[in-house]
Amino acid sequence: MTDVPPEILHRLTVHRQDHVLGGWDNLSPAGRAGLVEQLAGIDFAVLETLYGRRNEPHSVLPPRDRVAPIPVDPPAAPPAAVAIGERALRRGEVAALVVAGGQGSRLGFDKPKGMFPIGPVSGASLFQIHAEKVLALSRRYGNPVPFLVMTSPATHTDTERYFGENRFFGLAPSDVYFFQQGTMPALDLATGRLLLEAPGKLFQSPNGHGGTLTALAETGLLADLKARGVGHVFYFQVDNPLVKVCDPGFVGRHVAAGSEVSSKVVFKEQPGEKVGVLAATDGKCGIIEYSDLPVEWAAERDAAGELVFRAGNPAIHIFALDFLDRVTGRDDVLRYHVARKAVPYFDPATGQPVTPPAENALKFERFIFDALPAAERWLAVETKRDEEFAPLKNATKTDTPEDVKRAITRLHAGWLERAGVHVPREGSGEPSHPVEVSPLFALDADDLAAKIPPGFAVSGPTRLGPGEGPRVPTSG
Repeated sequence: MTDVPPEILHRLTVHRQDHVLGGWDNLSPAGRAGLVEQLAGIDFAVLETLYGRRNEPHSVLPPRDRVAPIPVDPPAAPPAAVAIGERALRRGEVAALVVAGGQGSRLGFDKPKGMFPIGPVSGASLFQIHAEKVLALSRRYGNPVPFLVMTSPATHTDTERYFGENRFFGLAPSDVYFFQQGTMPALDLATGRLLLEAPGKLFQSPNGHGGTLTALAETGLLADLKARGVGHVFYFQVDNPLVKVCDPGFVGRHVAAGSEVSSKVVFKEQPGEKVGVLAATDGKCGIIEYSDLPVEWAAERDAAGELVFRAGNPAIHIFALDFLDRVTGRDDVLRYHVARKAVPYFDPATGQPVTPPAENALKFERFIFDALPAAERWLAVETKRDEEFAPLKNATKTDTPEDVKRAITRLHAGWLERAGVHVPREGSGEPSHPVEVSPLFALDADDLAAKIPPGFAVSGPTRLGPGEGPRVPTSG
């Protein structure tokens, strides 16, 4: 094998991973450079440690007497908290971070999920809806809200191109930051050897939602945000178009409490709902995945008949920047979890692709909920499901595009009715026509009531779109 960098060859030989160089001489110069770049970023000692943990249980819950339901603040924020949140937004102290590393595969959509059209009347994409919320906030408070868009190798190029083609949906390009989630290679379950996706290309996959936080540090974004005067990062998922981005009441309560991590919760309605729950272990807030929550715990009810563990996690958080700075520098906080998966791979010994009939590989992920117990001060706030949680997940059955469009219509029809507008409804109570309010027209019910034209009526598919507004300030 010619031209293999000596350091790379030495590391591969020492760690018994030199099989990945099979077919090296047949690779193009670009193919060789790409493989070397992949290998240079691997910490083989860490991989060997993780492989040694492959038989550890996925999750070990403490005894029940150490786990308690968390206290949850009511949805309505006190006016003083709203004022604190609005002041933080006016000062430019809050950034919005959307997690957008996934493809729309389960929707039958071969592009980044954020590009999926979901506006019930306009067909606006998830990205457009979120970006316009950030733009509307920036205009309302007279200071740009930095918009952090976390991508993955599978979505990064398409996402950047999509924002560029749409002129960043009115945002200043200098206020939009694209950064990629990290990746981890997969290992063969039986041998611990690196798996190849193709000749000269390692099989790598995103390193979990916890990798969002470490990527902020690794890309230098935490330092950039600190230099801009940002003190808090509002975190949410791209697939939830109802999320109240940088909700001032939530921000204000977080700031007033001196919280390091604040989380919104949606109360579970049934024990078997597939949503993680926030709970306190030894007084520290954390999240128990629904698959790890024992059936008997999930079914527990209190004296009022409510589920004990009902604080469902819609993945809406605020992180203090100083907290992120602290936890992203500690591998014992955002540690890797080991998962057994069936991974198709390329066998360099035979030169053929292999589709395994069963689990054959180990993947490694970081989970964001591992960061929560590291917080000394934390806060949980209830939000209403119909106001802020309608995730887009599947093409059929549940959490479908039709479900999400109906959720948007219900929410916006309710805003119109609160403003005194008659909205025709079916016998089932559903609005008779799709209804949509652009974030650039109104961000909430009160905003809409102040802007609704006199005599406005709903008589068919209805969308209230953006009017002229003050020019958003830009940084730099």
